[in-house]
Amino acid sequence: MGGAQKLQKENGKNQLQQMQDDVEEVKVIMLDNLQKADERKEKMGNLEDRAEELLEQSKKFEKRTNTLRQQKWWENKKTKIFLAIGVVAGLIIVGLIIFAFVG
Repeated sequence: MGGAQKLQKENGKNQLQQMQDDVEEVKVIMLDNLQKADERKEKMGNLEDRAEELLEQSKKFEKRTNTLRQQKWWENKKTKIFLAIGVVAGLIIVGLIIFAFVG
């Protein structure tokens, strides 16, 4: 085997080794990308679960606030009615006292 053939054979081995190294590097990168994609998928699943939970909690909160708002509205109305009754009763008593002294 001549020097040129030996050099050509070594260059072929070097090129083959370089290609194998490149393939291995791409393989490592692809496996890393797949692992990252799986992690992102898991995180997205967790975010979706949390979003659903927050939605349920917000619906419960809205229902409770609506119920509380109605209760407070009725309490406010009752207070106004009792206040009005008290004012009317006070006016009647004052009127009767004035009528008793004048009459």
